[in-house]
Amino acid sequence: MTALSFETFPPKSLNASFHLWETVQALAPLDPRFFSVTYGAGGSTQSLTQEAAQTLRKTSGLPVAAHLTCTGQSKDEVRKTAERFAASGVHDIVALRGDATDGGTFEPHPDGYANSVELIEALANMGKFNIRVGAYPDGHPDATSMAQNIDWLKAKMDAGATEALTQFFFEADSFLRFRDACADAGITAPITPGILPVSNWKRARSFAERCGTPISQVTITGFDRAERENRAELYALTHCADLCDTLISEGVDALHFYTLNRPDLTLHVCRAQGLVPPATIRNVA
Repeated sequence: MTALSFETFPPKSLNASFHLWETVQALAPLDPRFFSVTYGAGGSTQSLTQEAAQTLRKTSGLPVAAHLTCTGQSKDEVRKTAERFAASGVHDIVALRGDATDGGTFEPHPDGYANSVELIEALANMGKFNIRVGAYPDGHPDATSMAQNIDWLKAKMDAGATEALTQFFFEADSFLRFRDACADAGITAPITPGILPVSNWKRARSFAERCGTPISQVTITGFDRAERENRAELYALTHCADLCDTLISEGVDALHFYTLNRPDLTLHVCRAQGLVPPATIRNVA
């Protein structure tokens, strides 16, 4: 059975809170390994992330992986944030360098960690967390080559991470090539593909362009045509289900979904793969 996990983001309004809880309620029956809660650029949602992660942990009983970055925080502030997570029962961390608030060049805090490797080492030394990290099948924007991209991932694993969750991608070959190259580089920890069910094609394409995530012309044509013919949701479901099916057929045993706090398409994709909870029959006869 393919293992599942789901990424959410902390709500910034009452209405957004309903979307988050509805997402968790809809996907929890799929018995995910964990729900992750994102951290805003520059640590902009630090308190919201902490509150959402703690509440999710308390209400779902499932493992919750809180994102933690070193952007805009001193080492002491990062340690205190991590301690608060641990005290609330959140012992899974997705450790990321983080981005600048304005989308510009990353600048480390004068008293902070210079990069994700330093952050991971510090968290590992605390001895309280299972640490996951980001990985980039199509290359990190700051990496000068794929080899450097993979070397950096290996450094993060050597620093104490136990699993990598990838940036989303549109073509299965992007992940499969990356997985094989990581294995050739001596990375033995699990690398879990990040899956983005496309509920808004215009927004997804724009985000992919900003991240440097390539999209084949076939995929672009397919989504554009589906938009024109008012069958965007069906096409998105088919595309994502086919992507997951290919990955599973190539030996992938875990999938991490970026839900955007909208569970329906993710749930449909999981059902299309047969990844549904067992039915419980009660009060028969």
